Amino acid sequence: MALDTGRLTEIPSLAEGAHVGEALQQIRLFRGLSLEDVAQTTRIRRVYLAAIEALQLDALPSRPFTIGYVRAYAQALGVSPDTALERFRAERPAADEPLRAPVGVSRSADPRIVMVIVGACLVAGAILAWNIVQRTTRAPEAKPKVAIAARPTVAATPQPSGPLALGAPLPPPVESTTPDPYETPGLANAVPGANGLMTLDGRPADVSAQGTAVAPAADLRLAPEFVADGAVYGAPEQPGATVILKALKPAPLVVKSHAGAVYFARQLAKGEAYRAPALAGVLVETADPHAFQVFVAGHSRGVLVETHSELKALGAN
Repeated sequence: MALDTGRLTEIPSLAEGAHVGEALQQIRLFRGLSLEDVAQTTRIRRVYLAAIEALQLDALPSRPFTIGYVRAYAQALGVSPDTALERFRAERPAADEPLRAPVGVSRSADPRIVMVIVGACLVAGAILAWNIVQRTTRAPEAKPKVAIAARPTVAATPQPSGPLALGAPLPPPVESTTPDPYETPGLANAVPGANGLMTLDGRPADVSAQGTAVAPAADLRLAPEFVADGAVYGAPEQPGATVILKALKPAPLVVKSHAGAVYFARQLAKGEAYRAPALAGVLVETADPHAFQVFVAGHSRGVLVETHSELKALGAN
């Protein structure tokens, strides 16, 4: 709220008043402003503004802060801040004093902190001195000597002189991975003089060391005609030159094509038989060929000789 300025019609000058603070106060009153209004404008505490108007520098922070406050106060009142600072410096020249602590903060140090620091320094000095004395007065300890055992001497092996006598050469090791050739039990006794092998025409065959059939011998004692003693697998019974393989003992039998298509694969028991289909390019495989008797159109042709046989060759007359 504006105050009554009396008969003043012109703004007071910064040169009026006992000092610059009083001049700023007169200008503030002329403009009808309170200290609270100026404090809100300048963001300066109200107590600091009052101290500037009374020019009580002890209630203000250090000189650089005070100069900034005076400049801000003059700008808020709309007068020249440089003129206000010039009068302030003239009335209160710098005394080269150090910066003061903010108002309300005690500058005296806690004496207990000083005592703690001094005590810590004394303890550290005493420990250092004690270590130095201990090192200087201690006699050097003699290092124990470690006895090193003498390296044992090894008698030199006498080197032989002259030619060496070598023993007889050892025989070559036996090939353990090659199994002994399988011989059908009882087949040699059933076929006299033929070692248990026979050809497909019903005659015994002598086998050389290489395992190939040679000249036939006496007639076989095999069933001349096919008689079913067990299950008959494969193609149905039909007239013509049908090939039948009958198992004389348990043995595996695989019938497949040249392309690898399997037509039949089974472990046949003794007496079981397989009737082959009338197809071209059929192979018969078995691990024990002598275990199968071959019948063509119901008549015996002997037993298989090889593990792999052409079905067409078995049925040829």
